[in-house]
Amino acid sequence: MAAVLVGQFHARDAEGRVYSVHEFQESNPSADGFTGMEPVTTYKLAIGDRVNKIDDNEFLLVQSGITLIREPEPTVAS
Repeated sequence: MAAVLVGQFHARDAEGRVYSVHEFQESNPSADGFTGMEPVTTYKLAIGDRVNKIDDNEFLLVQSGITLIREPEPTVAS
């Protein structure tokens, strides 16, 4: 099983601290090596701590139980 970095974003806790969250997709090849199940998406902090996704914008740090809220993507002015 191989994990590939597919995205990253920032999230804040209730005290305003900012965390860099990395999004990975892990492939799950089947026994024949050709057709596998859908990739599994996992999340980790840049320092390696595991993060569980609660909903689209809310995440939970597994080790400490701290809730993180995803920062909105910056908009680019035209």
